[in-house]
Amino acid sequence: MPYNTLQLSTQNRVATLTLNRPDKRNAISYELIDELLRALAEVEQSAAQVLIITGAGKAFCSGMDLDNLKAITARTPAENMKDSETMGELFRSIYEFPRPTIAAVNGPAVAGGCGIATLCDFTIASTEAKFGYTEVRIGFLPAIVSTFLIRQIGEKHARDLLLTGRIINAEDALRMGLATEVVAPNKLMPRAQEIAAQLMENSPASLLATKRLLSGFSFDELNKNMRAAIDENARIRSTADFREGVTSFLEKRKPKWSSQQ
Repeated sequence: MPYNTLQLSTQNRVATLTLNRPDKRNAISYELIDELLRALAEVEQSAAQVLIITGAGKAFCSGMDLDNLKAITARTPAENMKDSETMGELFRSIYEFPRPTIAAVNGPAVAGGCGIATLCDFTIASTEAKFGYTEVRIGFLPAIVSTFLIRQIGEKHARDLLLTGRIINAEDALRMGLATEVVAPNKLMPRAQEIAAQLMENSPASLLATKRLLSGFSFDELNKNMRAAIDENARIRSTADFREGVTSFLEKRKPKWSSQQ
C-alpha cells in the first residue's frame, strides 16, 4: 500500500514505520494521521510480530503541521469534534496495538509527536531526543494524551509537563518514566532491533494475550476519560485564546491572552 507521509517496511518479522516528512520535521498533518491509521491496520494484518516507529531526518515528530494548525481556527464545531475523535483513535490505536511496539525517538518529539513516541510499549530515546507537551503555550490543551500520561508517569510528573509546557531532554524523560532507556544516536536503531529480537524469542500467542490483558485493565475507565478529553479538545478550538495562541505562534510574537475560559 503506497504512502505519501511515511514509509513502512518489514524485515525478519519486524515492521518499521518511519514518519517521512523530514522537511517539515515530520509534523502531524491530516494526511499523516490518516496514513498512520492505515499503516497500523496493515501491520496488524501482516505477519510482523513487532512494530518500530521512528522519524526521518533530525526530528521524531514536531507536533501539528503549521498549515493544518492555522486551518483549525476556521473549522466548524462538527469538524473539530471529528478531528478530535480521529486523534483519539490514533493515540488509542498505538496504545492498544496488539503487538509489541517500540518508539525509536531520534530527535524532538513535541505535543502530538510526544504522544506517538510515549504511547509505545518501549520508548528508546537518542541523546538528541527532546520531549514536551507544549499545547498550553498556544492556548490549546493536551486533553487526549493526558488520559494516558497520568497512567504512565503519575499525576505529579504529568501536571508538571502539561501545565508548564516545558521541553525536557532524554535523561529527564528517562527519570520521569517517559523513556525506557537512552542511547547514543548511532545505537538507536540497533538497540530497537535488539529489543525486537528479544521480544520475538517469546511466544507470539503469549505476547498477544499479555497485551490484551494489559489493555483490558483500564478499558472502561479509559473509555470514559477519552470521551471527556475528546469533548474538551474540540471545545477549546473555538475559544478566543486558542485563536490568539495560534495566530501569535504563526506570527512569531508573544500572545495576548484574553481571559480564563
